[in-house]
Amino acid sequence: MPLFGLSSPGPFFSDKIRAFWNLQILGWLAWLGLRGVSGLANGQSFTFLIPQVISAITGFSLTLILSVCYRALINRRPILMWSVSLGLAGLATALWAFIDAWVAQIQNPASEAGFTSLLLGAIYIDATSLGAWSALYFAINYFLQLEEQNDRVLRLEAQAASAQLAMLRYQLNPHFLFNTLNSISTLVLLKQTEPANAMLSRLSAFLRYTLANEPTAQVTLAQEIETLKLYLDIEKMRFEERLRPHFIIDPAVARARLPSLLLQPLIENAIKYAVTPQEDGADITISAQLAGQNVRITVSDTGSGLPADRADPTTGLATESTGVGLANIRDRLAQAFGDQQRFETQSGADGGFTVIVEFPFQPEGGQARIGTEAT
Repeated sequence: MPLFGLSSPGPFFSDKIRAFWNLQILGWLAWLGLRGVSGLANGQSFTFLIPQVISAITGFSLTLILSVCYRALINRRPILMWSVSLGLAGLATALWAFIDAWVAQIQNPASEAGFTSLLLGAIYIDATSLGAWSALYFAINYFLQLEEQNDRVLRLEAQAASAQLAMLRYQLNPHFLFNTLNSISTLVLLKQTEPANAMLSRLSAFLRYTLANEPTAQVTLAQEIETLKLYLDIEKMRFEERLRPHFIIDPAVARARLPSLLLQPLIENAIKYAVTPQEDGADITISAQLAGQNVRITVSDTGSGLPADRADPTTGLATESTGVGLANIRDRLAQAFGDQQRFETQSGADGGFTVIVEFPFQPEGGQARIGTEAT
């Protein structure tokens, strides 16, 4: 069917033209079979089938013409579409009934029924048949249009989600790049070429990984940890012994999937608020283990805790004023896992700051591991 050039709601409509012809042929064969069986059951002779075959061919041909007309009308204004469609259906009914009455009169010239009686009887049957065909035609095509609109909405929602995830991912790079490039610039000014070259090499490896992965991609926890180690290698060149990272990763969750660079803002946050302000630096501990059906990741530091102006007075938890990092993670978790995730921040009474992230354990085979040397 030409109009069936719309989105397919299922396998039957994967080829809309073939679907139309299948429905058209099978439908009219069923119509002919019903009329033939009804007539024979009422004692009609087999010659009764001749006008029924001619009537079926006429109806088949007229509905092909109507399908072309309906296709041109279906997206017009409703008043125009329905008025013209009803007019066309009426003309088709009149023509079909005239042909049926004429064929019936030719086949039975001695019949007592006059042409007018035959015509009126044919109009009733033909109008019912064309009305049912037209209703089915519009119902199928409106259904297909609704499916197309739903598919379009889903595609737009998916594109919007992907765009938002990409935006959230790209928020991370400016903060990190600014700090790293500033450190490299300082090393160059101090003529410390070897540390500057080493930092550039590590930065190259880190950026190669971030650029190689799609912003909306998910990676294994093992890959995410290696990325964090690359990041921390760069930061350790800035803070040296003041930055003391520790990893406690349960091998059972190494293959768990999560959005790439999800944990990097947590480390950046810990460095900013725990390592930088303290003369002796701080320890940063990253742990991951199973918690029922979820993966629980905890990032904690031994800093001075969350400043009062960055804590919610009612809950004691971190507010958005800690920067884009924590809000970024909340949004990305919500995008990736919906309501099946948990993000919690805690500030200890004696100092320190802890972030707990939970999400469903969805294992997947590891992808290519990242390298630590620039090529």
